[in-house]
Amino acid sequence: MITVIINPIAGSGHALRVGNKIGELLKARGVEHTLEYSQGVGHATQLARAAAERGVNTVLSVGGDGTLSEIAAGLVNTHTTLGVIPAGTGNDFVKAIGTPQKWEDALTYVLTHPALPLDTGIINDSFFINVCGTGFDVMVLDYALTAKKHVRGLWPYLYGVIAAIRTFKPFEILVEIGDELKLKGQYMICTIANGRYIGGGIPILPTAEVDDGLLDVMVVDALPNWRIPFYLPALLGGTLMKKKIAHHYRATRCSVTSPGMRLNLDGDIIPMDSARFECRPASLLAHWPGKSATAQG
Repeated sequence: MITVIINPIAGSGHALRVGNKIGELLKARGVEHTLEYSQGVGHATQLARAAAERGVNTVLSVGGDGTLSEIAAGLVNTHTTLGVIPAGTGNDFVKAIGTPQKWEDALTYVLTHPALPLDTGIINDSFFINVCGTGFDVMVLDYALTAKKHVRGLWPYLYGVIAAIRTFKPFEILVEIGDELKLKGQYMICTIANGRYIGGGIPILPTAEVDDGLLDVMVVDALPNWRIPFYLPALLGGTLMKKKIAHHYRATRCSVTSPGMRLNLDGDIIPMDSARFECRPASLLAHWPGKSATAQG
């Protein structure tokens, strides 16, 4: 039995069209299924949790990264498997796990391949699956939200990057990694990653693995605004973590404190002064190729 959860507004309606086509294909193949439609923030989590409690074998997430994060939150630590059908704006997590990016191929993959365990994360009392962070990238997301109404993919985020350069100000932050390491100072970016990608395909932390039991943490030193453009190729190309201004760590847990902080949590921007992160190894079953997928980048 498959439950298909569709976010009807994801991808400016693209997910709704894809979800209905999936229903037609499953019906034609004789696959027992139900179609359900999320109706607001958090509803997809409720639908996914209810499906798991009914003993549904697989839940398909039809939408973008926000929809996926909500559905995964409802399936974590259950026996119901997650199938990712990319139909949103950015579709970043599907790139991290290596399943097909065309919805027809993704559906076929889910129907023909077994599920494997994935790591997930906890931030304070909330769930996350992909990437969290604060600083320059949050400003980029702010500006990208406007552009998302008009274009999909990487373009809204490229616009956000350019707009953020003009207005960004470094922030004071305390980062505690594990039990011993503490960093305090003026920084431009602080990223905590289970997945690798943000912003419709920007490889913010290309070394992150979704099944290694660790979170990747990157802190980037503050720069004058006029110098930021010189690092954009590294940011967009996945080599920022190799620059001297970047500091990269791996840990099972960490915390970030900065009064007035606005944090990106799987694409949603949430205000908080302090955040505690913890990796939850092998806590979600999903249809993906396993270690070989993330090794390919």
